[in-house]
Amino acid sequence: MAMESQVDFLVMGAGVAGLRAAVELARHGDVLVVTKESLGESNTHYAQGGIAVAMEGDEDVALHFEDTVNAGDGIVYRPAAEALVSEGPVRVAELIEWGTSFDSEGGELLRTREGAHSLPRILHANGDATGAEISRSLVAFAQVHKRVRFAEWTTVTGLVVAEGRVVGADLLGRDNRLERVSARAMLVAAGGAGQVYSDTTNPGVATGDGIALAALAGAELADMEFYQFHPTALSLPGVPRFLLSEALRGEGAYLRNDHGERFMERYHPLLELAPRDVVARAITREGIGERPGEMRVVHLDMRHIKGIDLHHRFPGISAFLAKYGLDLVRDLIPVRPAAHYLMGGIRTDLTGRTNLAGLYAAGEAACTGVHGANRLASNSLLEGLVFGARAALSMLADDLPITVAHPPKSVPIPLSPLEEQTLEEQIAKLQAAMWAYAGLLRQESTIHLGFASQEACAEGLARLVKQGKGSRRLSEARAMIHVAHAILHSALARTESRGAHFRNDYPQHDDKRFLKHSIFGREEQVVFEEW
Repeated sequence: MAMESQVDFLVMGAGVAGLRAAVELARHGDVLVVTKESLGESNTHYAQGGIAVAMEGDEDVALHFEDTVNAGDGIVYRPAAEALVSEGPVRVAELIEWGTSFDSEGGELLRTREGAHSLPRILHANGDATGAEISRSLVAFAQVHKRVRFAEWTTVTGLVVAEGRVVGADLLGRDNRLERVSARAMLVAAGGAGQVYSDTTNPGVATGDGIALAALAGAELADMEFYQFHPTALSLPGVPRFLLSEALRGEGAYLRNDHGERFMERYHPLLELAPRDVVARAITREGIGERPGEMRVVHLDMRHIKGIDLHHRFPGISAFLAKYGLDLVRDLIPVRPAAHYLMGGIRTDLTGRTNLAGLYAAGEAACTGVHGANRLASNSLLEGLVFGARAALSMLADDLPITVAHPPKSVPIPLSPLEEQTLEEQIAKLQAAMWAYAGLLRQESTIHLGFASQEACAEGLARLVKQGKGSRRLSEARAMIHVAHAILHSALARTESRGAHFRNDYPQHDDKRFLKHSIFGREEQVVFEEW
């Protein structure tokens, strides 16, 4: 039998945004943080490069704002960027006070530079494990709060809406037991959806659950066409697309094509430190072979770098490469782009509110417009801190009463082994289609092919749902289907190229029509609005 419970605040996701919000909320009520796996298994944990923050006064903050706006290719929502860069130093100082240990030398925090930054402002921890350190310290700090409870290995499978307001959520435990939890307010901080693509730097948990569930409940999505592809993921047959941090290029790494030539001068004056969308497309173009389907190898080269102990500076990356016989000091490292970060998400205001009462969002799952069409490197962890705290303050200020949600009417039926196998095949087909038809280079004909694949997968899943079947993996597959649907619609509607969204059939900006944000609603129509 399903059980019923209630809590003041429900937080979906245990990354930087969810944990920062939970800490704030716990001062005023009971908080339940739901995470699909163990604490710390999130996109935050895998963030390598660092956290961008201007800690040298007003001039530094102004430059960070300018860099953020420039990287966003014309549509950064400036008030959101102002909030990010001005409140960032306070939030990072809190992290340090709460036990986060950033790399330092002689009592001074070490800073590095990454793509599209005008100066070094990236703090890092343990060389290339910044996300893991921030996650560790926030988890430890949150666990001290007696009013914060964690539901690990638990999947949110649905939001409960009553009279136009989100009043709770359905949670599926590891044992396939369903529980409905009522809450005064719910925060979606469940991260992005890199698993929609076959090639991604994201962990397996990044299936867009929160985004899809919010949309199904009636929340608006925004800027879903803007998926950032990290330029440099390891490219070895049969090996996961392991992230090779932008900090490598910040320390001077070159990119070389299969002729051994540095090629970025043909694409941007900032060379290897150009905005991510520019570098990712450059690598893709350099990698296209002469015959259909042929791919040439592009390499990351650090062999020329002197005066830096690369193994000490990048211990995690060095250890991973060593497993495959590669060394940053000695070898050319094969790279290719991979899906990395969703600039779009659940549309919110600057304080995490959505168009649905009782539902809030922060971090990668949300879209405030702070990244525009292309996120500035290492702004993501800062976004989670700043807007996670802001969303929590909104949840407290709104002071909604609790409405007890009725228990779910049915218990999900587990999938058979054959159904599980078929489900995995459908997911793989969707991921391959999204990479091929809605990846770095898009056009109308391929987007329509993407729709055909997405709809075929959706039909297969619908049959299982109608039979009353339910599992974490089925819930993830449904989420990926819905996120893919929103990406395809938004990509088709924006008939121009901007930031991470590039159309072969519309390669130029169209500022007259599209210097705006896309909004995708329940009617499955895309409209463009100025914010």
